[in-house]
Amino acid sequence: MRPFWIEQALFNDGDLAPALQGETTADVCIVGGGFTGLWTAIQAKLQAPALDIVILESDLCGAGASGRNGGCLLTWSAKFLTLRRLFGEDEAVRLVKASEAAVGHIADFCAAHGIDAELRRDGTLYTATSQAQIGTLDPMMQALEARGIHSYHALPPDEVARRSGSARNLAGVYSPIAATVHPGKLVRGLRRVALAMGIRIHERTPMIDFSTDQPVLVHTPTGRVHAKKLVLAMNAWMASRFPQFERTIAIVSSDMIITERCPELLQQIGLTDGVSVLDSRTFVYYYRSTVDGRIMLGKGGNTFAWGGRMAKVFDERSPYEGELTQALHSFFPALSNTPITASWNGPSDRSVTGFPFFGKLDGAPHIYYGFGYSGNGVGPTYMGGQILSSLVLDQDNAWTRSPITAGPLGYFPPEPMRYVGSIVVRNAIRRKERAEDEDRQPWLVDRMLSKLANAAGKADKA
Repeated sequence: MRPFWIEQALFNDGDLAPALQGETTADVCIVGGGFTGLWTAIQAKLQAPALDIVILESDLCGAGASGRNGGCLLTWSAKFLTLRRLFGEDEAVRLVKASEAAVGHIADFCAAHGIDAELRRDGTLYTATSQAQIGTLDPMMQALEARGIHSYHALPPDEVARRSGSARNLAGVYSPIAATVHPGKLVRGLRRVALAMGIRIHERTPMIDFSTDQPVLVHTPTGRVHAKKLVLAMNAWMASRFPQFERTIAIVSSDMIITERCPELLQQIGLTDGVSVLDSRTFVYYYRSTVDGRIMLGKGGNTFAWGGRMAKVFDERSPYEGELTQALHSFFPALSNTPITASWNGPSDRSVTGFPFFGKLDGAPHIYYGFGYSGNGVGPTYMGGQILSSLVLDQDNAWTRSPITAGPLGYFPPEPMRYVGSIVVRNAIRRKERAEDEDRQPWLVDRMLSKLANAAGKADKA
């Protein structure tokens, strides 16, 4: 089955770029036709119009994470403390500002190229749904304020409930620097623009193998590409294709449901704009409305994959549909009789740090990669395109000098420790947060185990 967003987008843009047949040459070959691959190709082509670029996509552009996420276009500002710990003060500030600028860049690009991605720049609300969550974002906000970055401000509780449409949100902080999009329409719109720019795209063309010679030779089922440079933009699929990356990410699902159209009920509950709402759990609940009057609600940290391999369930309806529906009704009792149109899930490439990493494959000067967006890729993939296009063009700039291009900054334990440990920590987090929901003191062991997953959250918390 196709997830809801990409299925909708294909109604109006279902043409298929032909699979590669025979041999071809290119300056740059990009493997992966999602946000990262498309932004890399587009940004490289804008800077070097004569560059000959070919994209190989194993399915359809946007069939992976780019077409099945929640459509929350967020920044890295809420994780400033982690950025500072990883990369130092100056680089953390630069990356936060670049992530905030990406929101505007994406909006401007859509407007300039007629991409109707249903992009609404109505900001984001980080909320508390239990007493234990109240105030957990204060250290992050104070650190940003101390550096003159005024991304967030606290709202009175009644305003939080009004803006979020739910009295379950007890407190919250708001940032205007965020948006929501229809991810399927965005990725297919980028594909259309890339084709118009002369970037060649071959869908249903998986990479079977490649040489590390210069030029590289990329093999597909029915063709080959000779390219001076190669970009691997496969995201969650990198771990199963490259043994050296197997322990750099944990593959875990993010699961979503979306309702039938109910614009009158949205007016009634007050969720009338494109604000995204995320609570302060480790594996957050997140929701937003759509332009056509639906509510999408999702939650991460559910199904873990063994050994970085893709599980069959990632392409099926969500096994957590019932639990997500209960959560939806808890946030919005008025929607208790509103049917669920669809549920889906997909693989998220969670890195140890919670941030993507980029580099040169085994030190090869002409083969580049970037992945590990950890559930926050809609905006940061634009930055991924800035990084990878800078590397492809041999530029000496803040992106190519950034420590974020130094490869992975940590590794998960080998199997079976990673899989078993992931389940143990996930279940500890669930027990801890259930206790907090019920105003009970969580067990000490659950509090300790939960700290092991701090990087998984959307925001740094005390």
